[in-house]
Amino acid sequence: MATNHYKRVVLKLSGEALREKGSRDNISPQIVQELAKQIAEVKKLGIELAIVIGGGNIWRGLTASHGGMNRTTADYMGMLATVINGLALMSALEDLGLTVRVQTAIEMNNVAEPFILRRATRHLSVGHIVIFVAGTGNPFFSTDTTAALRANEIGADVILKATKVDGVYDKDPVKFADAVRYEHLTYSEALAKRLQVMDSTAFSLCMDNKMPIIVFDMTKPDNIPLALRGEKVGTLVSEKA
Repeated sequence: MATNHYKRVVLKLSGEALREKGSRDNISPQIVQELAKQIAEVKKLGIELAIVIGGGNIWRGLTASHGGMNRTTADYMGMLATVINGLALMSALEDLGLTVRVQTAIEMNNVAEPFILRRATRHLSVGHIVIFVAGTGNPFFSTDTTAALRANEIGADVILKATKVDGVYDKDPVKFADAVRYEHLTYSEALAKRLQVMDSTAFSLCMDNKMPIIVFDMTKPDNIPLALRGEKVGTLVSEKA
């Protein structure tokens, strides 16, 4: 039987992943429940799991700023959207009997704990799932950057970037049928090829601190546990080939 490849991980989820394709609803309860079941399987492996979730299904600060809204205000609205998503995921996980703590970078004591690094690592060490919401608490930073920052702060072994695409391609696989998926890239190769693994700030944080990134398709069942066992899932981006 395969053994776990990692001990402590950060799972980065996009907000759009919580929305049913073609639906007007921002959050699909069915998708959240299915996602919670996958995460429950991860916990059975004994892995310490932290989650960073985006808010793009509800609000995108950058998009709103392009429409004329003040960027700082728009970004704070986006951070609040991540809190909504985090609470939805927390509820689904708790329904499965898991212990979850939501930590927010913007204080809202009636809703979630404030982000305190030592408290977060303590939660992880005793088997609780920690969901980090409200981004970094600052405008102009994406939730990709939040994932990179929190992963380095808590001493994670890897970032799992869950998307609707099964890895990193040399060009957009939606537009180009001959797009080629990479199984493994070094940071230098990703930069040289100008591949959009994460935004530039997040990617620099990972590269500078040698934090591996696995980009994979979260819509396929069992992909998260497979990745954690070191199976070839999606694209691995790391320091060495």
